[in-house]
Amino acid sequence: MGKDKKSRIEVQGTDITVLAMDNGDFISLTDMAKKFGDDSLIYSWMRNRNTLEFLGIWEQIHNPDFKGGEFETFRTQSGLNSFHLTPRKWIESTGAIGIQSRAGRYGGTYAHKDLAFEFGSWLSPEFKLYLIKEFQRLKEDENRRLSLAWNLNRTLSKLNYHIHTDAIRDHLIPAVVTPAQIAITYAAEADILNVAIFGQTARQWREANPKLEGNMRDYAGIEQLLVLANIEGMNAEFIHMGLNQGDRLKRLNAIAIRQMKTLTAGSIRALAYEEAKNGKGSPGNKTDKKGHE
Repeated sequence: MGKDKKSRIEVQGTDITVLAMDNGDFISLTDMAKKFGDDSLIYSWMRNRNTLEFLGIWEQIHNPDFKGGEFETFRTQSGLNSFHLTPRKWIESTGAIGIQSRAGRYGGTYAHKDLAFEFGSWLSPEFKLYLIKEFQRLKEDENRRLSLAWNLNRTLSKLNYHIHTDAIRDHLIPAVVTPAQIAITYAAEADILNVAIFGQTARQWREANPKLEGNMRDYAGIEQLLVLANIEGMNAEFIHMGLNQGDRLKRLNAIAIRQMKTLTAGSIRALAYEEAKNGKGSPGNKTDKKGHE
């Protein structure tokens, strides 16, 4: 599982923690409740029949492992004076994923934004509106920074492209050629980079994606664009060194693989964790419940 990204928003003078998790954005109900009282408000909200039905429907939509039988038991009991429900009891009994109960420095009760907004409405319609406004502002800022990072790497790639094409012109193109021959040489060298980082040529990508506009680089991730910018400069140097095309492709591919592994190490660890959690690990490492192989 990747490390959760923590942010804060201020809603009507109250600091509220937002965690970006693998399964969405979660907002601290504990922080929200502080403006109006304490955690007892969360318990009162959860024992409400309308709240329970909302939570149950959300889980049925998003959680294939949700225990509907236990949910029906809670729904039947809701409305009784003796009925009491805590976040932890809800999670442990039904296998719910929309609400999380955490310990530690940033402990407390967190809920997926869909559920947090509903809690905000229960606390105060005015508070809910400001909560949504500040949350949207946070996500817009994050998207803006992400877009800037993507555009920066795209720009670096384009700048390196000029270094790359100059090296091709000075070392690979004979003195007298036709414009068509020049274009073929440039395209062939561009495809060395494409194969090294994307695993396919520009033509192969177009044939596989006939409905998409532009080229594969327009749909590349930030990590891919950064590595592309790096290997463009390296290929230019390899050309100056006189390395043949085959040797350059092998070296560039090895460099691209190494750099992509480094840049995506967090995602790989998260995937490995999820596979192990879901029982998809290596068969040779499986154990029974008693820990025996």
